[in-house]
Amino acid sequence: MNNLDNSRPVAGVFWMVITGLMFVLVTALVKYMGPRIPSAEAAFLRYILGLVLLVPMLRSVFRAHLTRRQLGLFTARGLAHSLGVWAWFFAMARIPIADVTAMNYLSPIYVTIGAALFLGEKLAFRRIAAVVMALIGALIILRPGFRDIGPGHYAMLAAAMVFGLSYLLGKLLTDQTSATVSVVMLSLIVPVGLAPLAISVWVTPTLVELALLMGVAIVATTGHFTMGLAFKAAPLTVTQPVTFLQLVWAVTLGSVMFGEPADIWVIVGGAVIISSVLFITLREAALKRRMRTPLRPF
Repeated sequence: MNNLDNSRPVAGVFWMVITGLMFVLVTALVKYMGPRIPSAEAAFLRYILGLVLLVPMLRSVFRAHLTRRQLGLFTARGLAHSLGVWAWFFAMARIPIADVTAMNYLSPIYVTIGAALFLGEKLAFRRIAAVVMALIGALIILRPGFRDIGPGHYAMLAAAMVFGLSYLLGKLLTDQTSATVSVVMLSLIVPVGLAPLAISVWVTPTLVELALLMGVAIVATTGHFTMGLAFKAAPLTVTQPVTFLQLVWAVTLGSVMFGEPADIWVIVGGAVIISSVLFITLREAALKRRMRTPLRPF
């Protein structure tokens, strides 16, 4: 019996909708907290507080008996992810939620490019066309020369690129370790990588700010769990299109809660990027390959 026989598309779509809501809520919490806490410190505290949720999984790491090479790959991935998380928190506190959400869809595109450059995967004409289309989508969002592009936008571009690198390193470990070990190792190494940056700009957080960051940890962990349920219930060809709703919710949330004007060009650019990602996903499914959306930064 193949995976399609076990597919539950309604359940897959349901869990992916819940996942999207969780991730949009994460961005809202970070946005609400504002820029008073430096981005490196905010990211560091989010991961430290989130470690409490991973205590039951620590035993799996000890049982994995990781080799020196695996530890090296996990360390490199964790340090790369640290930079991505720092850049994401920096961007989230400075640019509209819709911009962050739309530009975050670039990560799978960077993964496609990186897989061709470093993992020897074939980059056929159709995939090249999809990559070009995604980059055009990014230009539509940024519109250089027609709108102000601030440090937050540059930080988000860098974050998407670094998360792509993190995913590629994780892909090398996919067949060697379990998903649980991968998540725990990433969660252990990221705060170590963020610690020097956080200490250098430390600002004593209030109880409210700590509560918000704990909320980010809980909601993000819930989102990763429901995303796993979605992937288990149905193939990516079913669940991937649902991710477009995140952009719709981000625009709505930014407008209602934070007074951010809805920018039609951000929606159009995001739709172009999502379309290219969906095309690549469908193409990979047709070739019977597995392609997963990179882990969320939070």
